[in-house]
Amino acid sequence: MIRVLLVDDHAVVRQGLRFLLAQEPDVEVVGESPDGARALADVRALRPDVLLLDLMMPPPDGLDVLEAVGRDHPEVGVVVLTSSSDDELVVRALRAGALSYLTKTASVEEISAAVRAAARGEGLLSGPDLAKLVRGRASGGSPRDALATLSTRESEVLACLARGRTNREAARELGIGEETVKTHVTRILAKLGVQDRTQAAIVALQGGLVPLDEALDRPS
Repeated sequence: MIRVLLVDDHAVVRQGLRFLLAQEPDVEVVGESPDGARALADVRALRPDVLLLDLMMPPPDGLDVLEAVGRDHPEVGVVVLTSSSDDELVVRALRAGALSYLTKTASVEEISAAVRAAARGEGLLSGPDLAKLVRGRASGGSPRDALATLSTRESEVLACLARGRTNREAARELGIGEETVKTHVTRILAKLGVQDRTQAAIVALQGGLVPLDEALDRPS
């Protein structure tokens, strides 16, 4: 069972989500938190697999919670479910570690899929949200800062790319599916703000993710 903690300051939203998720045979809602402070306490006490998190709350708001969970409980996957689709907020949430970003107009199927993906340490992003993340990276920054936006699994996939592995070889090396590797590659390119695998590999080398002597020559 995937253990989910709901965090929203509106009781009716929490009740609706609990009812909807109760229809999923592999999902169990283990708690509801009405504010950020309670959410952090409940994460410590309940040890959920996934946090379904609103951002628009009184301080500490959802971004504060997201950063604290990423720092203190990195094993918890966070799915943002909020009312705003503001570009800056999307980028800030994803950089802070959210695996998926959904608005409250999302369907039950989209929410359930994002929860299941987060339990695997993976994310689901729409095309527009990927575009927002790319635009957010366009201003640049150091390679180490760029690499810091990646999840552990994304860093492992990028290291494979920098060493010249194909998607199939990376999948075999990491023990995951080839389609999962492709999904991670898409997210890596978006988070790093680069256009292709070669550019991503260069960022990995510049940031010290892979020693230069371990990298193979990349095609132009």
